[in-house]
Amino acid sequence: MKITNLIETLGSFEPDGYPFLSIYLNAEPGNNGRDTFPIWLKSQLSEQGQQYKENEAELERYEKVVEKINQFVDDEVEPAANGIAIFASIGDSQTFEAVQLEVPFKENQFFAYDRPHIFPLARAVQENPRYAVLWADTNKADIYIFGGENRIRTDSNLDDNVENIQNTVTQRSQAGGWSQQRFQRRLENFHLQHAKEVVSELEEIMKKVDVEHLVLCGDETTIMPTLKPQLSKALEEKVIATINMSQYESEEEIYEKTQEIVGIETATLQAAEVERLNDAAKAAAGMGTLGLEDTLRALANGQVQELFVSSDLDSIEYSKREVEKILDEYQPGDDQVPVDTQPIVSLPGQVADQLLIRAISTGAKVSFIKDESLLREAGGVGSILRYNINATASG
Repeated sequence: MKITNLIETLGSFEPDGYPFLSIYLNAEPGNNGRDTFPIWLKSQLSEQGQQYKENEAELERYEKVVEKINQFVDDEVEPAANGIAIFASIGDSQTFEAVQLEVPFKENQFFAYDRPHIFPLARAVQENPRYAVLWADTNKADIYIFGGENRIRTDSNLDDNVENIQNTVTQRSQAGGWSQQRFQRRLENFHLQHAKEVVSELEEIMKKVDVEHLVLCGDETTIMPTLKPQLSKALEEKVIATINMSQYESEEEIYEKTQEIVGIETATLQAAEVERLNDAAKAAAGMGTLGLEDTLRALANGQVQELFVSSDLDSIEYSKREVEKILDEYQPGDDQVPVDTQPIVSLPGQVADQLLIRAISTGAKVSFIKDESLLREAGGVGSILRYNINATASG
């Protein structure tokens, strides 16, 4: 299951009166090269278990969930995983989902809400865009796919493998005159054919996966002048940088060099997107919202086309009373529901989850803005609308 689909499934979970555990783990090795999260997790599970000591039935449910969590941590965590998210219901649904990512979560976090807490997972996926790297010289090429939302070691394998293209190595002759010119033409024709094959393979791979950016790596004076003209317009538009790199030591070196470039490109794009948001919100047509309350109401009405949320949960501001009023206003009436299904508005995580859940259910694009200063004026939340109800009504 794709993580976006899992987020949607978790977001639609209806509270059943029992706690739902959402656990986020930073699985990067410590200074001694070993994982540090197991000790922290054991402590958190023990502390949470103290709450059920007076309720034997609930304690039994909890201990079964803890057994599943421990079994997963002991037997199923992949060595390549740097970020782990575990979702487990103590209630009748018996929901248990675990996600392993190559990117780490910033810190270990343990939540026992009445529903799953999806904000950190959604943020990790959106802040880790899938991109392609093409490294090429005159006779060989490697294509890497980094990032994206698939779990580690899924059936796609594209996140774990390198697509390799290699032709016969060409050796330059020392002969001079007319023979040298003929050989040079043959060599150039070989390079051109190689470039065409590389681009064709790249096109095929990028059809299979949704790739946002493309980084080209290679010698600027040899392969790049031949390779770049072969790119289709669609591929050319995805290129965000060209790195002059005649060779490299490892996949990690490629990843490290390109991550910085993708980060800079993302920051530039986000600044432009927030400027567009501000223009839409402040224009006479009122095709945007600034602030959590107005955005939440627009999401409930299905008006939002793009949702912008600060990556820093602590920078999101809102009025608890106003949010509670909006949620009550759009609460579906069902007297048969055994428990209160309203999120707890005193918990910023649950309120932020409501933004994401409503955005996903209405097909709105979600963008997490890393630079919190960009959304400070909006209290950390804003949206661009599909339509303005008031403008439509007055027309």
